[in-house]
Amino acid sequence: MKIEVLTLFPDMFSAVMSESMMWKARDRGLLDFHARDIRDFTQDKHRQVDDAPYGGGGGMILKPDVLVRTIEAVKGATDTPVILLSPQGRRLTHELATELSRLPRLILVCGRYEGVDERVRELAISDEISIGDYVLTGGELAAMVLIDAVVRLIPGVLGADGAQHRDSHADGLLEGPHYTRPPEFRGLGVPDALTSGNHAGVDRWRRRQAIKRTWQRRPDLLERADLSDADRAYLAELEAGQVD
Repeated sequence: MKIEVLTLFPDMFSAVMSESMMWKARDRGLLDFHARDIRDFTQDKHRQVDDAPYGGGGGMILKPDVLVRTIEAVKGATDTPVILLSPQGRRLTHELATELSRLPRLILVCGRYEGVDERVRELAISDEISIGDYVLTGGELAAMVLIDAVVRLIPGVLGADGAQHRDSHADGLLEGPHYTRPPEFRGLGVPDALTSGNHAGVDRWRRRQAIKRTWQRRPDLLERADLSDADRAYLAELEAGQVD
């Protein structure tokens, strides 16, 4: 996948894109990433990218001529989606990240200051995405979150085969608890099911723990989760207080 970010602060991406999973994805040739400075596409000696809003008010607005020029130069004649990171966009979910991970190329636009001129939306933006119902100083951090959520779903990026399919939200449920060595720590042990050597029993325990944790913390997710008859029977026992 090729991801290009249009930003006023390209250096913000240097550390994030050079560490851990992102570095591995780039090193393996699975991710081609570029952070492009919007100021490089200005045409005045002051490299001005923003101006005061018509009608007054606080803050500055990113200029449409500069930003549209930047988008068109990077996008070229392709049909690449151009996504504006914005608190007004549709919410980033696992399903949306999966959808985006199947695309060959993305262009992400990071807003700043009071926002972007509305004509940028009308002329050059194909989608708007929000990472939550709150406002950040700029779109850079939101872009990093989106990139992380998307890139880890690209086949071959994660070390463990199919690991992304066991994540919270991957099948509509939260992940259950995990344990590792030592077998006992400060009086707390590891559930017998995980040390039994019975693979079917381990799978059954993990599935039930995922259902239980989702019921405890995010019961709203259960309305859309893909549950089997056995899952629903266990959920009914939980709701009736028949199991711990």
